[in-house]
Amino acid sequence: MIKILENLGFSRVDAEVYVYLAKTGPKEGKDLTIGLRMAKQQLYQVLRNLKEKGVVTSSTDHPALFSALDFEELLRLYINLNKQQAKGIEETKKELLESWKNMENHANN
Repeated sequence: MIKILENLGFSRVDAEVYVYLAKTGPKEGKDLTIGLRMAKQQLYQVLRNLKEKGVVTSSTDHPALFSALDFEELLRLYINLNKQQAKGIEETKKELLESWKNMENHANN
């Protein structure tokens, strides 16, 4: 599972935190530091990364509860993202190829 997430662009530690949280359910930060045997500072940076990716959320309670997006939803999110990226490339394909040919022409002159 860690390798799959790494292939989706997660760092190893981000993947480990996501998997732990997805498997164990919502947790407070202190419970995550204990369960993952991770320094508080490192954990909160990882949680921030995962929240930016949209795969972890936190409650507004104090202390906050962190929850992981369901794995099926995570896959759906990344599939849609890849479709959008592919569509963007397809839409600019003609200009990209023209730029490439111009580079070749300049290199040959």
